[in-house]
Amino acid sequence: MISPKKTTVKAALQLPAVGAAARWYAASVFPGKEDVAERHLRMQGFHSFVPRREKTIRHARRIETRPAAYFPGYMFIALDVAQQRWRSVNGTFGVRSLIMQGERPLPVPSGLVERFIALTGKDGLLDFSGGLTAGASVRILSGPFAAMIGRLDRLDPAGRARVLGAIMNGEIPVDLDSGELVAIA
Repeated sequence: MISPKKTTVKAALQLPAVGAAARWYAASVFPGKEDVAERHLRMQGFHSFVPRREKTIRHARRIETRPAAYFPGYMFIALDVAQQRWRSVNGTFGVRSLIMQGERPLPVPSGLVERFIALTGKDGLLDFSGGLTAGASVRILSGPFAAMIGRLDRLDPAGRARVLGAIMNGEIPVDLDSGELVAIA
């Protein structure tokens, strides 16, 4: 029988090792092996993140939707290169290698992965809608149509939106990024 103290130690080792000095790094993974790489990195004590989206697959008269990597062949790993044995990531099953700059891993820009994590819903998929719904009144924040008010016609999972802008007694469709929109009451 295992004592409670040993169980606590084992549980502590399974927690992601993300410290104050940890940064996010990109790793190239083999095609379709994001889940395998993520599982093996977790077993080694690394914290990884794979942004996912819903993908529709048509095959043999069947249509199926399933989660797929937003960046196929890549994942993000939190590392403290001064404290952790980061070279073992390159030998992890499913991982090709870390994206390097010379002899050291190249960190991704600060805040990028944190933004992806913040945009991830409870289902584990990226959600770029920002609370926007079709039919809502929106204001365009930037670009040539800045300050224009329109009606949100369509919003796709990739973050693209179609707004029907009110111009000269008509509605003109404008395609843009959903990050350039804000809902108005």
